[in-house]
Amino acid sequence: MLKAKTVTVAAALALVAPAAMAQDDFAAQLQARKGQFRIMALNLGVLGGMAQGKIDYDAERAQTAADNLVAVTSIEQSLHWPEGSDSFSIDGTRAKPAIWDNMDDFQSKWEDVHAAAMEMQAAASDGREAVGAALQNVGGACKACHDEYREPES
Repeated sequence: MLKAKTVTVAAALALVAPAAMAQDDFAAQLQARKGQFRIMALNLGVLGGMAQGKIDYDAERAQTAADNLVAVTSIEQSLHWPEGSDSFSIDGTRAKPAIWDNMDDFQSKWEDVHAAAMEMQAAASDGREAVGAALQNVGGACKACHDEYREPES
């Protein structure tokens, strides 16, 4: 009798465990995506503050922020965008379902953000004005993606 219960419990766990692990993976993917954008926002805030004169320009700090942007935009995106993680399917995201209908275009826009981050990296130690000019390119690349693939803030 004990053996039968053990087999039943083991069979139930074998059925439930993959679903639980998949749910954990989904949650981890969302957390990673949100964390990535928080890191971007933090570093863009430093660069934006310098460009606007709200923060004293510091070449080393600007370079660090730009290097961080390049690093975070270098991350391959497929694991951060699981099916069903759009704003119509779950709460807490502004990702439009169009992302999954146009994944190649979405990925291309992400690559544009990375290219703009690399331009920022090259300009970061060249002074406040150079940071400001490069920041406009980063902002434009971000906006191109947001306009098409991000729900407005409610």
